[in-house]
Amino acid sequence: MSVSDKEKDEIEKSSAPLIEHLIELRRRLIWSLGGFFVAFLVCFFFAKKLFNLLVIPFKWATKWAGLDPHKVELIYTAPQEFFFTQVKLAMFGGMVIAFPLIATQIYKFIAPGLYRNERNAFLPFLIASPILFLMGASLVYFFFTPMVMWFFLAMQQAGTDEQVQISLLPKVSEYLSLIMTLIFSFGLVFQLPVVTSLMTRVGMLSSKALAEKRKWAIVIAFVVAAVLTPPDPMSQIGLAIPTILLYEVSIWAARLIERDQEKQRLAREKQDAAETAADKAPDEPPTPAAS
Repeated sequence: MSVSDKEKDEIEKSSAPLIEHLIELRRRLIWSLGGFFVAFLVCFFFAKKLFNLLVIPFKWATKWAGLDPHKVELIYTAPQEFFFTQVKLAMFGGMVIAFPLIATQIYKFIAPGLYRNERNAFLPFLIASPILFLMGASLVYFFFTPMVMWFFLAMQQAGTDEQVQISLLPKVSEYLSLIMTLIFSFGLVFQLPVVTSLMTRVGMLSSKALAEKRKWAIVIAFVVAAVLTPPDPMSQIGLAIPTILLYEVSIWAARLIERDQEKQRLAREKQDAAETAADKAPDEPPTPAAS
């Protein structure tokens, strides 16, 4: 066989797994994109109902401000604005609905390359991530959005002989952007225990290091809150405080993981010591035959 034929055989042997990975990647991408597209169509069909659902916290805020919640009014100043707002809402809703499917496809793609214990360790975080995101989104919907809108409504000014009337008439696109920004910010922050737990499990972080950096974490929490949230103190403080609490939860989770890893390490050492002792034990002498 010539050198070129050997090279061709080596190329074919090395390219076969790559082709299989690419085929598998294409299959997972098709499932993910197909799931997102179906969820997008469903959300776009119910876009107006979904938008009215997102307006409910605004109604709660008007009630807190002593106004009539039945007279909540939003506007759009461009002919195409509300249409693209619905498209944006459908894309956001489609991504949220399709996230479990997309995460499952990612897991199925990388799972064959993991050991069984690694798959068992990764699976709980795959389940915890969407649950924590929904917890953050629920906190935004039921508490922080009404609080932020109440803060803005309090700036309104009644018209008198000495002052003009200033009323809040939010645009549909700006209101949706505010809601999406808050949901994304809180959902992202609520992933902190998942990220730190994974990094602790692979040895990149420790509970001691997290506890020592607590002061810096508090400062960074307020900086991140100022960047991710709208420029009002209510939403910034409202995001920074849960971030600090989640950081403490991350330290606690890291300690639990380290304790579990220490137990596994001691169990392995005990098993290795027992196996070594069994290998070094002398063979039993033969029993002498009776005379």
